[in-house]
Amino acid sequence: MKFVIAPDSFKGGLTAKEVADAISDGIRKIFADAKIDTVPMADGGEGTVQALTDATQGQLITESVVGPLGENVEATFGVLGDGNTAVIEMSAASGIQYVDEHTHDPLVTTTYGTGQLIISALNHGVKKIILGIGGSATNDGGAGMAQAIGARLLDENGRDLLYGGGQLDKLVTINTEDVDPRIEKTEILIASDVTNPLTGSNGASVVFGPQKGATEEMIKKLDNNLHHYSQIIKKDLGIELEDTPGSGAAGGLGAGLLAFTNSRMEKGIDIVVDYSLLEKRLKDADFVFTGEGSIDFQTKYGKTPFGVALATKKISPHAPVIALVGNIGENVEELYETGAIDAIFAAPSGAKNLEQAIKDTRNDLSLLAENVARLIASTEK
Repeated sequence: MKFVIAPDSFKGGLTAKEVADAISDGIRKIFADAKIDTVPMADGGEGTVQALTDATQGQLITESVVGPLGENVEATFGVLGDGNTAVIEMSAASGIQYVDEHTHDPLVTTTYGTGQLIISALNHGVKKIILGIGGSATNDGGAGMAQAIGARLLDENGRDLLYGGGQLDKLVTINTEDVDPRIEKTEILIASDVTNPLTGSNGASVVFGPQKGATEEMIKKLDNNLHHYSQIIKKDLGIELEDTPGSGAAGGLGAGLLAFTNSRMEKGIDIVVDYSLLEKRLKDADFVFTGEGSIDFQTKYGKTPFGVALATKKISPHAPVIALVGNIGENVEELYETGAIDAIFAAPSGAKNLEQAIKDTRNDLSLLAENVARLIASTEK
């Protein structure tokens, strides 16, 4: 019998690999001789670096880079087992975790550190980069990232702009002569499910600015500045991207990547399915276990368990897909209605507060997997 275990992380509790190992331990208690293939997964957001690095036996690399407020931070990215592909989460360098209610200011926060991680990845010899762009503290249109890879964003006096989306109204000229020549030769896959344009009522500033500390006045300024920025990009680079779906992702980093690098956008889960070789590993599977910390109807919009389920139904349609989760949320019947996920079970063993539930996650997952395996075994007698 073959089990494929392909879960996401349980945020605040276990990495995807730790979740997979816990489920595997539970199944082994009942099916000691079964073939079990653990495939740590993610959907392009938090945990993607760890999951893909674990899934491909790659290595993690930590660099000191410029954080969103201009301070130095330690940021980690991964080089996959093929040695040719890096996986980066922009939040590692430019994420919202580096600011708080007293320091958040999207007028000044920068994506410079994300650009530094791109250069570091190139220095490690990669030819392709997977870049997850969720969880940003920034609204600079990727201007900082562009500066870090060598682009010069100049004001009317020929001086380089300072950090932050609040400076973009001063932009007069873009000079790309000093952009690292490796950038053009490196394919960047932008892992994002965000379809917002750069500006306007559905744009980066209006939709995402408030969660980054933007007041109504700031939002107007940032939106106008990103419009101006897009016009200069159109003038100097010949690229029209203001209304491009996804250009507003991560405070406009999507636009910056599309303008200054050889990049394209893909759904995060699709990228992880591809690079983890999940479909190959699903062949001949009898049962597939997946999971995430909390599951609800939104899971069908690009979250890991649904992506794993769709891949399973494509490759091994006879294999039941079982989701083991920390919490079952609203309207999960919508997941059943898709026909992709066959059963969902919550892990907590008894009533407990969130802190205790997180502490008990590994043991509870292992026990739950064992109990599900017992049910499977009972049907085969």
